[in-house]
Amino acid sequence: MRRKELKKKKRRKRKRWKVVLFVLAFILLIGGVYLYTLFHEVRSTVNQDLHEEVTSIDTDETKEKVDKKEPLNILLLGVDERENDVGRSDTMIVMTLDPNNDQMQMVSIPRDTKTEIAGDGRVTRINHSYAYGGSDMAVNTVENFLDIELDYYMRVNMEGLSQLVDAVDGVTINNDRAFTSGKFEFPEGELELDGREALAFVRMRKNDPNGDLGRNERQRQVIQGIINKGARLDAVNKVGDVMDVLGNNVSTNMQFADMRRLATNYSSARKNSSTYQMEGQNIRENGMFLIDMPEEEIQKTHDMIVNFGSN
Repeated sequence: MRRKELKKKKRRKRKRWKVVLFVLAFILLIGGVYLYTLFHEVRSTVNQDLHEEVTSIDTDETKEKVDKKEPLNILLLGVDERENDVGRSDTMIVMTLDPNNDQMQMVSIPRDTKTEIAGDGRVTRINHSYAYGGSDMAVNTVENFLDIELDYYMRVNMEGLSQLVDAVDGVTINNDRAFTSGKFEFPEGELELDGREALAFVRMRKNDPNGDLGRNERQRQVIQGIINKGARLDAVNKVGDVMDVLGNNVSTNMQFADMRRLATNYSSARKNSSTYQMEGQNIRENGMFLIDMPEEEIQKTHDMIVNFGSN
C-alpha cells in the first residue's frame, strides 16, 4: 500500500464543515431506474452542478477498479452552513463498498483527531485539513493518516439533509433513547420523520451520553432510511426533487459516467452495512482539545479498510 506524497498547501477561503452520512444516498438514489428515466436531467446536474475536480485522486486508477468490481474507498465530508452561520465542524467518514460480497463499511474519524495536516505541516485536528486547503488537502491528510488510497470524494451541506428527507417523503428510524432536540420530542421506538425532524434528530449531541458517537449513529439511521425510500421503484417521480437538493448541497469528483458504473456494479453493496468509530484518548495541548489516536488503533483501522472484502 502506497503512502501519498504530501501536497503543496493550497490557499482557499476558510470554511468550517461537518460530515453527514446522507451522502451515501447520493450514490444509490440516482442509480438504476433514475439514470434511465431522466438521463439528461441527471447528467446535467451531476456534470455541471455537482462536479469538483480533486487532483489528489487518480481517477484513471479508480475507473479500472470499478470495471473490475474491486472494493472502493469514498471519503465523505460535509459543511454545516446554517443561515447566518459560517459552519461548524464535525467528523470524516471513510466508506468502503464491496460489491462482490454485497456489503459496505463506514469508518468514522473523530473531528478532533490529532494528526499532521498534509501539505501544511501543522499538527492539529484532522478536520482543519479542509479549512486549510480544501478538498485536496482533506483527501491527502486522510490518506496519509490511515495509509490508504481514496477513490472518490464527496462534500455535502448539512442543511440539504432536511430537504433530501422531504424529497423522498420522509424516513423511518428506530430510536433507542428518548430525548428532546429544539422544539422536537423523540420518544423511544420506531419513528416517522420529516425533513426538519430528521435534521434535529441527527444534530442532537449535548444530551447524549455517547456524544459524537451517538450522533454518528443517528446520522447512519437517517441515511439508511433515505436509501430504503430511494430504492423503491415508486420513488422515480421524486428524482427531480432529489436532484435539485443534491445540486444545491453536494460536491464530488465523480462524473455522471462514474455514477452510472457505480449504479451498475456497486448498488448491491447497500444490502449489508457495518460501522466503526475510531477511538482514542482525550488530551489538551496548547489550550486545544484533541484526541490522541494510538498507533494500534490507526493500524487496526487501516487493516479494516484495506482488507475489507478479502475475507
